[in-house]
Amino acid sequence: MTGRAGHEPRTLRALVVDDSGASRAELTRILAGAPGVIVVGAARDGEEALREALRLRPDFVVLDLQMPRMDGFTFLRLLMAQRPTPAIVVSAQAGRSDVFKALELGALDFVAKPEGGGVAAIREELLEKCETVRALRLENLSQVAGAPVARAGAGRAEPRRVALVGASTGGPQAILQLLAGIPADLSLGFVIAQHMPERFTAAFAERLGRHTPFSAQEAADGDLVAAGRVLVAPGGHHLEVRRDGTGALRAAVLPRDAPGPVARCCPSIDRLFGSGARVLGPRACAAVLTGMGHDGRDGIVEVRRAGGLTLAESSDSAVVYGMPQAAAETGAVDAVLRLDALAAAIVRFAREP
Repeated sequence: MTGRAGHEPRTLRALVVDDSGASRAELTRILAGAPGVIVVGAARDGEEALREALRLRPDFVVLDLQMPRMDGFTFLRLLMAQRPTPAIVVSAQAGRSDVFKALELGALDFVAKPEGGGVAAIREELLEKCETVRALRLENLSQVAGAPVARAGAGRAEPRRVALVGASTGGPQAILQLLAGIPADLSLGFVIAQHMPERFTAAFAERLGRHTPFSAQEAADGDLVAAGRVLVAPGGHHLEVRRDGTGALRAAVLPRDAPGPVARCCPSIDRLFGSGARVLGPRACAAVLTGMGHDGRDGIVEVRRAGGLTLAESSDSAVVYGMPQAAAETGAVDAVLRLDALAAAIVRFAREP
């Protein structure tokens, strides 16, 4: 959906779906004021939205979830079955569990609506998501919902190997699929940096724990990195791995402005990978998944220099092939693979003597 070299990117056509007239008007105003975006329609509920989406064939939909007649979840399920279209959910933070349900139904990404109401404050973030739509690989939009699975209890023993995973747009679904493809009987721990707003990462971790074989939680400072455990960086904080005074491997949760390498994103994948390289050396595996930008590019180089395994998701499965491509272009990535093959590579790494 990007323009070719020497050509202006094509105009993106948006459909706005919200049962609040005030929100529809404000979202329309924000999008109409963005360069290269036009609003071709608006709808007040899912039934109207589905008719308009099939008639107008927009490039993306901005979607509320709680609506009369047909809610956003039913709309997403039907839209993805009939005409897969990128959907950006605009949701109140009180409904954060609903956000992950929407992502599993095929939504591309979400913007957290301020708790006080109104959408003017999310203008910049919403426009960033529009640029993500330009970079989207539409054929890789997929549904990754699954039934809850039996969960392995995390032990307190330090794992022989640690997988460090970084992702942005499309990451919640990709991480879920990745972890679901890895058996629980390995001496392997996971530490994850997913670009996500504050107060959403705890719900994300809880969902990982219900749909994968692992114990998962939002990381707190001092948490042990253990076999069978997934630690997720809290939104708005950096996450690193460090040794404590006894030599135990623990999570270090740091504020956005903590001293260290300059990081545009928070949580920073580069900071997580760099800490793993320093502390774990060849026992670390770093994997860069789908997302815009280049977070993880510098950190993957550090892991490679320390002797760890370095992986990137390929364009064959990445929803947005930005971060994985930036990592691959460093020449420091051992393999660029589809998600299912990435899981297999991590399993082989965990089983190495």
